[in-house]
Amino acid sequence: MLHGEQVHRVYLDELGAVQDLPISVGAMVLTIVAESGAAAAARELLARAEQDFTGAERRDIIDIVTSIMVYKFTNLSRLEVKVMLGLDLTQEPRAIREAKEEGREEQTIALVTRQLTRRLRQELSEEMRSRLSMLSLPLLEDLGEALLDFTSLNELQAWLEARSPNSNPNRSLF
Repeated sequence: MLHGEQVHRVYLDELGAVQDLPISVGAMVLTIVAESGAAAAARELLARAEQDFTGAERRDIIDIVTSIMVYKFTNLSRLEVKVMLGLDLTQEPRAIREAKEEGREEQTIALVTRQLTRRLRQELSEEMRSRLSMLSLPLLEDLGEALLDFTSLNELQAWLEARSPNSNPNRSLF
């Protein structure tokens, strides 16, 4: 199948220079550019994105290029990469914002689970842990406060039921 006419291999190192390619393809090629030329290539892509795109599209290109550079220059901090690229230091790439949010949510789930285990003096079942992992961050934070009043597992179950999508259409687990 790979030798048929429907599949064509494309090698990034054969596509040409980043500045000669469309921005999206240039961003892919940026992943293989040597560190010595990566900063200049990234700045060139960002300058083209500023000219060719507006709003969300431009932010997406900036996020992609910044993320590539953060992974390419692992010895530099995000701040140093942004300075190298000449970016506005008040903006964070979406990928990094999302990673931080995921990490915060995981930490909150772990903390609330530990607090519930201690407060209720028993380990939570896998089903209960699964239900907790489905809660949105704001609901997890609400649960962190509410659990201080719980004295039994039934109260936790009632709290979760009151916030399930089926019992109250105005509130959601997600």
